[in-house]
Amino acid sequence: MRIAICARQVLDPEVPPSQFKVDEAARRVVPPPGAAPVVNGFDLNAVEAGLRIRDAAGGQGVEVNVFSAGSGFVMDVMKKPLSMGADRLVLVDDPALASADATATARVLAGAVKLDGTYDLILCGRQASDWDQALVPIGVAEFLGLPCVTLARLITVKDGKARIERTLPGLVQTVEVPLPVVITVSNELGEPRYPTLRGIMAAGRKQPVMVKLADLGIDAADLVPKMTLTRLSVPEKRRTVEIIQGQDDADSGRLLARRLREEKLI
Repeated sequence: MRIAICARQVLDPEVPPSQFKVDEAARRVVPPPGAAPVVNGFDLNAVEAGLRIRDAAGGQGVEVNVFSAGSGFVMDVMKKPLSMGADRLVLVDDPALASADATATARVLAGAVKLDGTYDLILCGRQASDWDQALVPIGVAEFLGLPCVTLARLITVKDGKARIERTLPGLVQTVEVPLPVVITVSNELGEPRYPTLRGIMAAGRKQPVMVKLADLGIDAADLVPKMTLTRLSVPEKRRTVEIIQGQDDADSGRLLARRLREEKLI
């Protein structure tokens, strides 16, 4: 069995929002100086899911490879899935991907997975922690012509089928789907494992497979954004205080209730 994991390098979401600035003219976020990138946390959940499937098979006959598309990769960051136990890291590194939207990213990831051979499972995080759009996994499934199951908290594979527990508001849904399939993994799966010292040393010796857009038969025209960002700004915080005071407590309560009703709050 071959498992592909799609992972994304993002700015550390633990950086305080107050440190971010927005260039409204260029419609882009200006990262704070010295802020280090990390692998998207939800994608690490997907890595953990793939490794658990391999563990359940006794570690035999299961290959777990990680794919990422972007530019300016920090190798020490992107090698974390390798230090956790993944077998290979495939990076599509091209400056044109710095401004790629979800559709372009999905096209590139699907092309990289397809170029690398046949896969039984493609696992992705439920969403990225920078834009929170959750569009790329669905796009990958569309470009590969595969079904997509979202929000998995548990995945078991047996007899050519994946049995998936999905986390939904107020309930857990269990579905079964034949392989191959694209699955998005939720944080309800549990915390990703910590890299061991042996894993870190092994990851240091592994070199990622570098892929260019030309290798995928993709050019700049294929990466034209399908979505246009018209405005990007920091949310404005506005707070007003209105004092409602009656002749006594009962009158103040009556006036407050009337005011709330006027605002359609009650």
